[in-house]
Amino acid sequence: MKTRKDAISFCLKFENTYEDYPFRDKNWTLMRHKENNKVFAWIFEKDKYIWVNVKCESGLLDLWRQMYASVVPAYHLNKDHWNSIILDGTIPEEEIYKMIRDSYYLTKGK
Repeated sequence: MKTRKDAISFCLKFENTYEDYPFRDKNWTLMRHKENNKVFAWIFEKDKYIWVNVKCESGLLDLWRQMYASVVPAYHLNKDHWNSIILDGTIPEEEIYKMIRDSYYLTKGK
């Protein structure tokens, strides 16, 4: 996964999701749940890479950050709950998919 299109396409595979562009700055793509409108992925370009902000269980936040230099405290979000994944090719795709999948389920609600 390297492009915005790749990230959006993966996110849209989850049930009842949609992409949203709520800001004047069209650099920000938000992936939301249809039933509660909660965001599970924030997709944007920064420093010539696509970044994806994902919600993370508190016990895994630091683990992901320690495992991969391209997983950092979330840009523009609460760093106690969210990580940024920098899509620079250094993180195995399955790990990126897992982080996005976890974020989807953490924000889905009851």
